[in-house]
Amino acid sequence: MQVIAISAPNNPREERLLRRQHKLRAEVFSGRLGWDVDVQDGIEVDHFDAFNPTYILAVLNSDQVVGCARLLPATGPTMIQDIFPSLLPDGRLHSHSGLVESSRFCVDTQFVEERGRTSVHEVTLAMFAGIIEWSIVNSFSEIVTVTDLRFERILSRVGWPLQRLASPKKIGVTTAVAGTLPANEAVFQRLRPVRYSALLTMPVSQAA
Repeated sequence: MQVIAISAPNNPREERLLRRQHKLRAEVFSGRLGWDVDVQDGIEVDHFDAFNPTYILAVLNSDQVVGCARLLPATGPTMIQDIFPSLLPDGRLHSHSGLVESSRFCVDTQFVEERGRTSVHEVTLAMFAGIIEWSIVNSFSEIVTVTDLRFERILSRVGWPLQRLASPKKIGVTTAVAGTLPANEAVFQRLRPVRYSALLTMPVSQAA
């Protein structure tokens, strides 16, 4: 398994991988979790995908995408500000240049459990490490995200506790909470699994 970062796809393989992460998002958020997301032709896409995000993907040797997340600088359009302002203390995200938003995080638990070679826990930790490593490389020191209480407990168990911005609220079928996470070398070294392998792209500020 390898963790990669893709912004604008540079070749057919990267295009396939991005399509597979949109398919994974549909399977997880619509199919498994029952969220009210827009799924067409088996893939999930929203308008934040049009803002040139970077996607962090956990990819097996077979090019199966088993984990994904979307990263956007918090100084631009973000889900937390535009979709979930009720989760912010005063309805506003006080962003800064070192803050990046992580959204659409998911792991293909069914595929991993069926194959059995790589544990769900390892994929999750590898995704965390990839998000942190990319953030450090691109000069982001803090990650903001919206998640549910179950995932908040996972973050706490692995030693990356969420700093809540406000109290949780019921949104749709889940109880959601917004918060921030540190992105630094110490956290990266603590969370990265033993077999972690990353092939991250150049910093976004240097990308052609």
